[in-house]
Amino acid sequence: MPSGKSDRPNSNSAAKSAKALKAAKSRSRSSTSKSVVRDRHIPWLSIGAAVIVVALIAAIAAFLVPKYQSRAEAQRFVPTATNTDPSKNIDGVVKVDYPAGLHVQANQRVAYDKTPPFGGPHDQVWATCMGNVYPKGIRTENAVHSLEHGAVWITYNPDKLSPAQVQTLASKVDGRPYMLLSPYPGMDSPFSLQSWGHQLKLTDVNDQRVANFISALRTNSNTYPEIGASCDAGTPSLFDPANPPPFNPEPPGPDAIPMDGKGLTPQIQNGQEQSPTAPGAGASGAVPGGAVPGGAVPGGAVPGGAVPAPAPVGGN
Repeated sequence: MPSGKSDRPNSNSAAKSAKALKAAKSRSRSSTSKSVVRDRHIPWLSIGAAVIVVALIAAIAAFLVPKYQSRAEAQRFVPTATNTDPSKNIDGVVKVDYPAGLHVQANQRVAYDKTPPFGGPHDQVWATCMGNVYPKGIRTENAVHSLEHGAVWITYNPDKLSPAQVQTLASKVDGRPYMLLSPYPGMDSPFSLQSWGHQLKLTDVNDQRVANFISALRTNSNTYPEIGASCDAGTPSLFDPANPPPFNPEPPGPDAIPMDGKGLTPQIQNGQEQSPTAPGAGASGAVPGGAVPGGAVPGGAVPGGAVPAPAPVGGN
């Protein structure tokens, strides 16, 4: 028989206990989660170091990749047996045929028809072109003779290039045989490249055509007259690179030698020219202390029919 007592209090008690247990579990999970967040350590130093390494790799790649690409492009302009003058594929190159071996004396001027000139009569002594970077303009007649020996002469207008731009050009020349750089005041373009019978005027010192021109024409035995001739002028009594004959900005006078060399006798025989004579040389024309080798390169001649592999251009 029912006792008359209700089970509802027990049911309420059980419900309360369940709620309390659930709340305790919830608090435990929350506490554990907060503890995990507090204990988690983010490796900021490692992340920063990784970012720096990636940035360095990117900077090195940005510096080196264009240089390798430029060098690879320039290699396409190295002369071959089937492509003896690759400069014909360089946009902007001007080509003129000039007679060789027409020499003037140190006190004579030539009425050049190009600025800067890249062929024609020239001084009997060539400007030293062993990768020389001349800080001041040099006598034009000496520099043109260097072209006859297979050199590339880079000239620039000092009023149109910044010191940094001049340094970029110097880095392509300094220490490279059969190269020379000098200012040429008054020229109409910021800078230009000359080889015998070839010229390229440019405005951007980083133009890829600089490297291409050098690859195509520096000591290209197909494009200059005196194969294997030296770029070292020898004794300073002939040409002193530390104190070279200066650039003359004045127009040549009426007594200047014309471009056709009228009245001059070519001095080249069998592909080689006679050795120059120093001031005060005897009647025999010999240079005191021995003749300067006009055809031999110190340390070994450049093979007459071979084109030396071009050195890397920096920037060239």
